[in-house]
Amino acid sequence: MILSGSLRRALAAGASAALATACLAGGGTARAAASQPCDIYAAGGTPCVAAHSTTRALYGTYNGPLYQVRRASDNTTRDIGVLSAGGVVDAAAQDSFCANTTCVITILYDQSGRNNRLTQAPPGHWPGPAPGGWDNLADAKAAPITIGGQKAYGVYIAPGTGYRNNNTNGVATGDQPEGIYAVVDGTHYNQWCCFDYGNAQTDGQADAPAIMETVYFGASKQWGYGAGAGPWIMADLEWGLFSGVNAGYNNLAPINHRFVTAIVKGEPNHWAIRGGNAQSGGLTTYFDGRRPNGYHPMKKEGAILLGIGGDNSVTGRGTFYEGVLTSGYPTEATENAVQANIAAAGYAPAAGSDPQQNAQIVGGQSGRCVDVPNSSTTNGTQAQIWDCGSGTNQRFTYTSGKSLQVYGNKCLDANGQGTANGTQVIIWDCNGQANQQWNINANGTITGVPSGLCLDANAAGTANGTKLILWSCNGQANQRWTLRS
Repeated sequence: MILSGSLRRALAAGASAALATACLAGGGTARAAASQPCDIYAAGGTPCVAAHSTTRALYGTYNGPLYQVRRASDNTTRDIGVLSAGGVVDAAAQDSFCANTTCVITILYDQSGRNNRLTQAPPGHWPGPAPGGWDNLADAKAAPITIGGQKAYGVYIAPGTGYRNNNTNGVATGDQPEGIYAVVDGTHYNQWCCFDYGNAQTDGQADAPAIMETVYFGASKQWGYGAGAGPWIMADLEWGLFSGVNAGYNNLAPINHRFVTAIVKGEPNHWAIRGGNAQSGGLTTYFDGRRPNGYHPMKKEGAILLGIGGDNSVTGRGTFYEGVLTSGYPTEATENAVQANIAAAGYAPAAGSDPQQNAQIVGGQSGRCVDVPNSSTTNGTQAQIWDCGSGTNQRFTYTSGKSLQVYGNKCLDANGQGTANGTQVIIWDCNGQANQQWNINANGTITGVPSGLCLDANAAGTANGTKLILWSCNGQANQRWTLRS
């Protein structure tokens, strides 16, 4: 029997709030947790029907394999498990097995017990680049991070990479309610279709609308999109990405964090998008309302995919760390408890792994990139923010001398060696002086070494052409930046 949404929410709220407190108290350690995400969903009346992760157990008692790798040297495989029941991955087992050779991820095991594992995606409407039109498998070493202070790896989806299961057990079909979350790399995405995780059609064809329900993360504007330049959490419902009830634009805010919790959930003629920083804090509800026209009732088919579109569109990119599909529409209280657990898990970049070479510098408020106007190479040109593109005028290398170098010979420079609020940030021939030195800080700020002032989008502007200056650090989003490869 399925409880009504209001009754289920009332019953789950107390248990979920208690679980959130327990999760926060646990801290970001490598030891087993009493409750992990799927325990929390079960307590809320919406149990996991698929649970995938390369970083940790998603049940407090899970002690099986997380994923399988295959090495190139002899084509043998190895299951990679956890350090302890309910704990984090034993990445040392992968490092030992894959030493002096390359490895790919061949299986993402399902921790729910339903055997909804993910393997190499077969051809769909769009063929993959591997033999026979299959998709590529992910490089097992390409996305190193830490979780709870322990080394781990994500699933690095380069264009052409994808995983799928077209014969699942217990996944929502038709208009049945479900919830989906994924923890992804907030700096690894593009504007193409489709870095998805969730419920898809079983034949790899774009047969009709409403046959999918997945989390999408990226900056695509081909169908649905939101405010600014992205990235956004959207839903791929087939025949379109959706950022809200309307086809095309909805006033959906971009989300810019190093690690992102992304949620899409749906029930009859009602769905929602939620998300947050997977390292700290709570969730934001970006959309909560009725289905778009033509998407009620839904006609979901219950396959599961990762990294691709439902028709095997293979041009998206991203990195996946963990995610689940649930039976039933989770309450906000349940999701808030799951988010508390994710934040307590301790996701963090691996030392030296974040992009530092030819990286874009993306504004946390605007979603736009630090840009040299008109690709100018003239000394004294003031830097600005602009829609992120592919030009070298938006590519910076952070050097060992703490300079932010563009074009290979120009550096971001505090004009006139200024240290006062309002000093223009310009480009100038690299000269090694202190006014060309910058600290890239863990809180997302970039500060001038001699001044201690923050790189700032002037007057909290978010429009194309907003100039960059130095200003006293104040914690506002116009002073937060992410380096993105």
